[in-house]
Amino acid sequence: MSSIETNPLVRTVASTQSEMTEIILPNDTNTLGNLLGGRLMHFIDLTGAMAAYRHSRTNVVTAAMDHIDFIGPVHLGDLVTLKSSVNRAFSTSMEVGVKVWAENTRTGSVVHVASAYLVFVAIDKDGHRQKVPQLLPETPDEIRRYEGALRRREHREAEAAHRKEAKLATDAQSDRAAADR
Repeated sequence: MSSIETNPLVRTVASTQSEMTEIILPNDTNTLGNLLGGRLMHFIDLTGAMAAYRHSRTNVVTAAMDHIDFIGPVHLGDLVTLKSSVNRAFSTSMEVGVKVWAENTRTGSVVHVASAYLVFVAIDKDGHRQKVPQLLPETPDEIRRYEGALRRREHREAEAAHRKEAKLATDAQSDRAAADR
């Protein structure tokens, strides 16, 4: 197999799809018998990383959990299924979407309980950023998520610029106050 076949310049969304199922045990729950939010975030991060690995075929690190919606509780004894795929690939980063469902093991009912967007950065063994293949969305839903990922990235960048400006203003104000003393 040639390196072009193993490391294509473009990958499809379908080639990145990942799925994980866990049973919710007592150690995963709070005093009400519901899955801890932090534990669910851990599962989301793992499932998202699987999709990012499949796309980049290199090490990845979580750069941001851009958005998470906790829609409903997951109860002790439920099966929780997480599905992820890359929404868009940029130069060295990828946005991954993760959807989460809970299945009541007694009744068989399945409900959507959470959704999240994460950003992963591809890195080499020395921690340097690595280029990632482009992503080819094929279905209308994949195209919608691909376009939405660019809007979310632009929003993240605007928020980062705003935080930087606010920090500079706070630092300048602290410097003036120190000089006045």
